[in-house]
Amino acid sequence: MSRHNLKTRGHVLLMRHLQVFFYSIGQLSRSPFSLFMTSAVIGIALALPTSLHILLKNAQQLSSGWDGAAQISVFLKESVSEQQVQALQKYLRKQKEIAEVTYISRQQALEEFKAQSGFGDALKALKSNPLPSVLIVQPALAHSEPLQTEALLEKIRKDKRVEIAQLDMQWVKRLYAIMDIVRRGVVVLAALLALAVLLVVGNTIRLAIQNRRDEIVVMKLIGGTDAFIRRPFLYTGFWYGILGAMLAFFMVTLALLLLSGPVERLTALYQNSFELTRLDFSTSLTLMISGIALGLIGSWLAVGRHLREIEPA
Repeated sequence: MSRHNLKTRGHVLLMRHLQVFFYSIGQLSRSPFSLFMTSAVIGIALALPTSLHILLKNAQQLSSGWDGAAQISVFLKESVSEQQVQALQKYLRKQKEIAEVTYISRQQALEEFKAQSGFGDALKALKSNPLPSVLIVQPALAHSEPLQTEALLEKIRKDKRVEIAQLDMQWVKRLYAIMDIVRRGVVVLAALLALAVLLVVGNTIRLAIQNRRDEIVVMKLIGGTDAFIRRPFLYTGFWYGILGAMLAFFMVTLALLLLSGPVERLTALYQNSFELTRLDFSTSLTLMISGIALGLIGSWLAVGRHLREIEPA
């Protein structure tokens, strides 16, 4: 086939798709209320898992920003000199798993204990300082998960200058376990709601096919192919999907705007500042693609099933 013929066929196919594209818009615009209701159902189904996904991301961001989220307290041996402490602190700061290392000298530890314990006068009777030097190690955010933090803890414990290295990981493990459950719950909910969207689109397309049954019979009588007859219904599913995704975007954005004020006031009470993460580009793009894909798949399944049942007598 020559290049000219290919170009002509491509131009004809493009014109047909453009005709069906605008034709499907015209068909849907004749019943705007029905279009809005169907798109709203799809939008709500898409907005629920998207909202949970955004809230989960905010929870992870908030938890990772808590002071002392996974701090390791490193108590050094009494025989360790000041120079050795400085060398160990410098060595730890070079590790990629560690974000910050804070040094608390024996004298600082004693002063803090006096101020916080209320036994200041009694401690004056001590001939020497019984408290060790301490290094407070803050793991990097990229290495703050329980397994990674435990590996870092074991690494620090092997150092000969360390007497005790400890970390209360129980609450961290519980937090990540809860987040993992929520994450999997979002996936399950998204799958169930995706199935619901397919059913909604499929049923809507089925009704459209039944309403145009006579028109389809005539098309088949004059030689219309299944691909030609299927095309406007696929574009109808496309419009339902993209409109539903747009409504979901606005619903999620509005919900985050309504929640942002109370969340900021709540975090301010805890001497902290936090802003809710909004829909970013990748999440918005995924939402739009998901809506379009579900609309097209739902319409394709409905047309493929019901179109075969319509044959000229």
